[in-house]
Amino acid sequence: MTTYTARPIDQVALKDLRSVDDAGRTMVPQTDEEGGAPLRCCLRRSAPGERLALVSYAPLRRWAARTGAEPGAYDEQGPVFIHADECAGWQGDDLPFTNAHRTVRRYSAEGHILGGRLVERPDDFEAAFAEAFDDPSVAFVHVRAVEYGCFYYEVRRP
Repeated sequence: MTTYTARPIDQVALKDLRSVDDAGRTMVPQTDEEGGAPLRCCLRRSAPGERLALVSYAPLRRWAARTGAEPGAYDEQGPVFIHADECAGWQGDDLPFTNAHRTVRRYSAEGHILGGRLVERPDDFEAAFAEAFDDPSVAFVHVRAVEYGCFYYEVRRP
């Protein structure tokens, strides 16, 4: 059990993304023949034969629309895999996708990047979150892929 909670893409956003993604493209479902795609709806890897979609997602834009923040140039969108159909969502209480190097990127309440930390081992995530939230100007963090910068999930203050 972790002190920090992984927050996948929320159900309202997923419903939108399954229609039109944040780049204005209609979702194109596909069957995942091999499995292993990192799903941002339920924070697990896909199994062979599941129906998925690769969609463009803008987490800061959606967050800013709810909070009135102005991320400005920090607003970005990127590719994420989701189930093409509604799924059960995240069911865990551990931290997913910790089996590879990740970046813990810090954001202010305005949605501006305040820095980040490379996390190389699964045991280092808790320390990276604690370090981030020791700074009172950090409102939340994103766990992202190192090689492509893709969004995995959000973590907020405990």
